[in-house]
Amino acid sequence: MFRKDRGGCRMRDAEGLGPPPTGFALLPWLLMGLGALSHLLQGETPNPWIGGIGLLLFNSLYVFIAFRAFDRNTREARSTRFALVLLGLLTVGLAAGYGGNWLLFFPLLGLATGALVRGRGLGFTGLGLSALAGVVGGARDGWGAVDIAYGTFLSTMVTAAILSLSEAVRELRATREELARAAVEKERLRFSRDLHDLLGHTLSVIVVKAEAARRLAHRDLGAALGQVSDIESVGRQALTEIREAVTGYREGSLTLELDRARDLLSAAGIDAVVRQAGPPLDPQAAALLGWVVRESATNVVRHSRAARCEIEVTGAAGQTRLVITDDGCGAGPGAAGSGLQGLAERLAAAGGSLTSGPAPHSGFRVTAVLPGTPMADSDGGDRPGHDAAASRPPSGRS
Repeated sequence: MFRKDRGGCRMRDAEGLGPPPTGFALLPWLLMGLGALSHLLQGETPNPWIGGIGLLLFNSLYVFIAFRAFDRNTREARSTRFALVLLGLLTVGLAAGYGGNWLLFFPLLGLATGALVRGRGLGFTGLGLSALAGVVGGARDGWGAVDIAYGTFLSTMVTAAILSLSEAVRELRATREELARAAVEKERLRFSRDLHDLLGHTLSVIVVKAEAARRLAHRDLGAALGQVSDIESVGRQALTEIREAVTGYREGSLTLELDRARDLLSAAGIDAVVRQAGPPLDPQAAALLGWVVRESATNVVRHSRAARCEIEVTGAAGQTRLVITDDGCGAGPGAAGSGLQGLAERLAAAGGSLTSGPAPHSGFRVTAVLPGTPMADSDGGDRPGHDAAASRPPSGRS
């Protein structure tokens, strides 16, 4: 079978399984009772009114059970179980009273039982029902009861096995589709976070450098042109990073992000102090901490109105800590809550943590901690003990 997806393309309907089975799948087996109906119509059955009423009740109960057997809630309802018990009593009564073709109602009872019963009790139920069919059949039909008992057991177990397998396959299919949807949502979330981090930082750099170029244009054209050149470089780099984010191959570099953060803060007129100590980091830790540096530096420029920002990375065996502190108004990184929240989720998934809040004396502080053993960084490693400071330009902060 085929169905259309949301984009209008045709695709197979879940591995070609088609719609789930319903009670109609069990109705053709009622033809096994045609022999009893034929004897009843030909007047070969004593007390035909009793037989006719019994046949009508049997078919009604069987149809009722068949259409309630394919839904777990209705299958396990008391009314359905009670109907199965009534069907069993009616089958015993009709088979014991008339024998012959009426004994075929036992395999039909096995079909109904197999459609309802699941789990460990199925085997005992099937054996017990077969034994009952054998006893009643033996009393009415001698050794022919062996076929009735075997047919009853076979119909019970095969029906239960087929329906259980069908349900298991459909549950697995539904689980796989749910996992696929979750994977799509996860990728959408990754992409939205990457775009937020990339564009937020890049646009902030462009705005800051454009303001610097405007301030310098009337008194230092060369410096202004240098800022414009930086804007061009930042724009080209942003295009590359966005393409990498779309393909999912972008990895952050802590060293590169520290350099960019220093440049951004300096261009905004904020004293930037960057300290690193300890061995180089593994690529995953460097990438995660690089995102934290990028987001936090962008937020300092946007929201803090700070004069100084310190970024400190310290690594030791088993743990790496990144602390970013500014002396602004205290609303710095916290003003971009969605960005820091997304980063906190990323670090938590890697076994780390990210906290943010007011600094002890003034300003705002972001602290990121990652477990793991430091090792060579993918970009060649961060220099331990590196300490750099960029002073504000004479014109003051933007």
